[in-house]
Amino acid sequence: MSKKRGLSLEEKREKMLQIFYESQDFFLLKELEKMGPKKGVIAQSVKDVVQSLVDDDLVSRDKIGTSVYFWSLPSCAGNQLRSVYRKLDSDLQSSKNRHAQLVDQCQELKKGREESDEREKAVADLKDVEQNHNELQVEIAKYRDNDPAAFEAMREAIAVAHASANRWTDNIFTLRQWCSNNFPEAKEQLENLYKEVGLTDDFDYLELVAPVPLKAVAD
Repeated sequence: MSKKRGLSLEEKREKMLQIFYESQDFFLLKELEKMGPKKGVIAQSVKDVVQSLVDDDLVSRDKIGTSVYFWSLPSCAGNQLRSVYRKLDSDLQSSKNRHAQLVDQCQELKKGREESDEREKAVADLKDVEQNHNELQVEIAKYRDNDPAAFEAMREAIAVAHASANRWTDNIFTLRQWCSNNFPEAKEQLENLYKEVGLTDDFDYLELVAPVPLKAVAD
């Protein structure tokens, strides 16, 4: 014996709407959850089904005091469907008009582009120019490392990195001094810790080597 098929979401929506249309009354959610099973909609799914109807404006909802009531009248649903129909009809007409405009534009763009010896020669010339442009771009890329603008940007980036590195070096020296002042009894342990993390005796501020003059790179 085959198992009975459950209702689809659309079927559940229709069943719940029947409850509203047949009674034309106002309901609390808990009341709908009791009435839903009588129409074949299990109580656990009533809330989601009713919410989907509210989202589609097929069921109205309002809070009165501390209670939330739901209702729907056949006339309200009819008005909603007519409103949706009018909007869809308007969208369809707009799409048809837009399609007609695009067809006209396409026809206009085709004018002057008919196949001819002159057009074929112009297209061939254009392809030659594009190929020559691409070859020049590849050639320029070979000398990009000597580009004065690129060099200037690199020099500025080095200056920023150098300042940042020395700022952190300064922070490290400040932290070491703070530790020495506050934990003088742990001097030996601190010295061992510094060595473990790489703070050796030669740790110091970085010196920035004078960059190559921009003119030399350009030459």
